[in-house]
Amino acid sequence: MSSVPFGPQAQVVLERRYLVKDQAGRVIETPEQMLSRVAGAVASAEAAWGGQAAVERAAREFFDLMAGGRFLPNSPTLMNAGRSLGQLSACFVLPVDDSLESIFEAVKETALIHKSGGGTGFSFSRLRPAGDLVASTNGVSSGPVSFMNVFDVATEAVKQGGTRRGANMGILGVGHPDIETFIKAKRQPGCLQNFNLSVMVGDDFMAALAAGADWLLINPRGRQVTRRVPARQLFDLLVEAAHASGEPGLAFFDAINRANPTPALGPLEATNPCGEQPLLAYESCTLGSLVLPAFVRAGQVDWPALEEAAARAVRFLDDVVEVSRFPLPRVSQATRLTRKVGLGVMGFADLLVDLGIPYDSGQAVELGRQVMERIQAAGHAASAELGRARGSFPAFPQSRWREKGLTHMRNATVTTVAPTGTLSLLMGCSSGIEPLFALAYTRRVLEGEELVEINQRFLRELAAQGLDTPAARRQLMASGRAGQVAGLDPATARLFATAHEVPPRRHLAVQAAFQAHTDNGVSKTVNLPARAPVEDVRQVFLEAHALGLKGVTVFRHGSRGRQVLELLPLPGGEPAPAPAANGLHCPRCGGILATDGGCRTCACCGASGCE
Repeated sequence: MSSVPFGPQAQVVLERRYLVKDQAGRVIETPEQMLSRVAGAVASAEAAWGGQAAVERAAREFFDLMAGGRFLPNSPTLMNAGRSLGQLSACFVLPVDDSLESIFEAVKETALIHKSGGGTGFSFSRLRPAGDLVASTNGVSSGPVSFMNVFDVATEAVKQGGTRRGANMGILGVGHPDIETFIKAKRQPGCLQNFNLSVMVGDDFMAALAAGADWLLINPRGRQVTRRVPARQLFDLLVEAAHASGEPGLAFFDAINRANPTPALGPLEATNPCGEQPLLAYESCTLGSLVLPAFVRAGQVDWPALEEAAARAVRFLDDVVEVSRFPLPRVSQATRLTRKVGLGVMGFADLLVDLGIPYDSGQAVELGRQVMERIQAAGHAASAELGRARGSFPAFPQSRWREKGLTHMRNATVTTVAPTGTLSLLMGCSSGIEPLFALAYTRRVLEGEELVEINQRFLRELAAQGLDTPAARRQLMASGRAGQVAGLDPATARLFATAHEVPPRRHLAVQAAFQAHTDNGVSKTVNLPARAPVEDVRQVFLEAHALGLKGVTVFRHGSRGRQVLELLPLPGGEPAPAPAANGLHCPRCGGILATDGGCRTCACCGASGCE
């Protein structure tokens, strides 16, 4: 097997973002050398428990895991391991308290984290509302959204050294008096472009909604009620905003905190920029993903190989926590108190195709459940064994793991399903647990060169059915969908169904299947066609809560303005746009990735990758 798992389309991204350059900006590292650098740096943690022999053994195992195309860690680990910066975590949460000192201390800390390659999440729920009294000056507060703009401008200025742009998640509780302003914030073009937004809602709000009751808006300073509004009115505003712009999403407070492994340390109130990683103040988390199609053998999932890789990946991620140089002392302290890691997956849609299972089927939901259940069990067993050998995370005695009767656990959390935007492009597979977005599109690369890309699995199926003709390829390029190819077997068209052909309920069912066996959250976008009515968004939000999900995001095609995806016509019935400018392209659909909502977000399909 080749020692480099990356495809030819990955080279541009590798050279731009990951490979070491000299002072003149020339790439001086090969992809194989990058993986060796990362494996060696992470394995150096093993010296504390087994000396140099353990380091050398782990370095070989970690290299084989990555070079064999079975696993990749989050981007900061690929970029920074074995280099002077040494900051290897992707996700951070910072506290923002109700004082000018706290707000601007958080801005400074955000800049330092972004400079190191991480993304940040915040709850702004403690800030007093706009117009409220500031006693020390006899002035009035400008409110959370105004201060979020300060974070946004600072993020834009830092730009993370040009490799990973700043990424933020802004969360506001649904009971905050400024909630309407927050919900409508991104309806204005260019506003908070380095933020994703989510509203934190609890079961009590959803109960008030179901009962047709009023909802109290409470000033966090003094806890006095400022207004009563119908819960339905707020929910309608949420739904309309998400339909119009894809934001805000919903974060479900009670579902998140029912799974909080260390409630004695406080409630979970914020997440990382893509929403899948709830964290306490100053915690960080290191993520990684298994490449699911790499575990197919003779038309079946090789379960022992998947479980072995999961166990090895957990050891890798725990070593990352050990060797990472955190950007703030308080981050180092909080992170090592719980040692959270998040192992997830990518390539689920490809796995389904390889096994002949349509994404829009109960069999796909069941397979997703089985895959994550196996990974979770193997990961927990590996973390427990590491706990016995190395010691449990320091907060273990007050954790829910101890309450469940476990005697050791190295990591407070073990699993997270991240979006894997750029990582899936490197590995040439589908993103996270998302369905295929399009089977064909034109990708623009450097120097304005255009490359026609067609899903290789679909091309092989066309050839097998004797349909790989110029006419068939033209039909495919005109729509991006299998069903438009004349003469194609209907079963094949269903097998290769794209995101807008999958009903919203199936999107949610797949997310719920993975969430049932994931410690943290699951990144998943419910894609809706351009002509989807507002009512579709409402039903997605209600069903997501009923399923017990920790959060939900919808994206109606083209809802962030003119698309840049070069499909003819665009999915959802949109007309084709003008040719797009040069830039990095979405690994899901080929659209240009822009900084809209943090990290790089596709204005066409809504994919956002902060890994």
